[in-house]
Amino acid sequence: MTSLDTIRHTQQFALKHSKVSLRFGQLGLSQLTPALRQASDDETHATWNDGGLTARVRRFDAEPGSVAIKKARPECLVKNRDGELSFINELLRRQELEQLRERDHAIAGLIPTLYASLEEQVVVSPWINGSNVQSWNERQLAQVFSTGIALIAAGFFEWDFSPGNILDDGANVWLFDFGYMYRFDPLRQFNSAGDGTEHPHFHLAERIESRNFFGHLLQREHESGVAAVMPLCKLEKEIALDAYQRLIAALRKRGAIETVISHYERICERWQTALKGDMSSLYLKEAWRSHDADLDDDIRGQTCTPMTLRKAEWMIERVRSDFSALVEADALHSDDKTRGREALLEALQLRLQSASVFQIHH
Repeated sequence: MTSLDTIRHTQQFALKHSKVSLRFGQLGLSQLTPALRQASDDETHATWNDGGLTARVRRFDAEPGSVAIKKARPECLVKNRDGELSFINELLRRQELEQLRERDHAIAGLIPTLYASLEEQVVVSPWINGSNVQSWNERQLAQVFSTGIALIAAGFFEWDFSPGNILDDGANVWLFDFGYMYRFDPLRQFNSAGDGTEHPHFHLAERIESRNFFGHLLQREHESGVAAVMPLCKLEKEIALDAYQRLIAALRKRGAIETVISHYERICERWQTALKGDMSSLYLKEAWRSHDADLDDDIRGQTCTPMTLRKAEWMIERVRSDFSALVEADALHSDDKTRGREALLEALQLRLQSASVFQIHH
């Protein structure tokens, strides 16, 4: 069976090399793009933010209010097919999400699109007076999980909840980037990878944790020790559990197959068991999984950061000091358990070296 990834890549490469127009939104805003090309980079109201791997973002003061102008980079800094296609993918997702909005099915927490054009390589959206989440709290966690389950229920799987893609204006958490959000069938599939059922370990909470939350916990652990992160980890699991139970009810009502329902129920049962007892084993297992997955993502995309290196260093330290605990927590892949502590340490040192080579500077 042809994978969902291959189908998506084929369709999007065809679109990229075609002369088909992909433009939507309020066409009157298209006048902004020539103005932007003329604006100098040293204007304080229109300074480029170079943090994005796919595009650069700037604020532009216009009527009736300020907007964010997202301009695609000539070449995406993520060095794989998903990176190469991320801007096209974002426009396709934004078009579909705006169609939902027009039918009064807007998903809360998604920054709307005012204008987008593949030809002009630009997206225009309202400017959000907010910043990236620095210290997760109950409101922020509840909002990002609510947005995530609403996306899943609507057939969208978001892979990249990284810090740069999430804004908080003090009242609401917003997802800003949709370049790695893909379509899937939530009634019959777990996610958009492979055939939709081949990689069940990728799910909403795992993506939030791997790309963002467990990096935050790692920083807290480094500053204050493991015990200091456990209350926040417990809070996140309680919020995730509530979100998943709501998702299960919604999917069951819509006729999801039992395989999908059972998948989410098993995850909930694991969390419920940990919440009733000692969270330390679950934290160790899921911190390892999160750092392992994010390290792999960054090395494959050649987009490593100082945080990537800290995650690799954490894994090395855990193997040195807590290998037996990792085994008991069932945190390791079966082949890592089999080959033992020293071989795993050697493999992790090589991954740390690769992460150092692939650090991005922009």
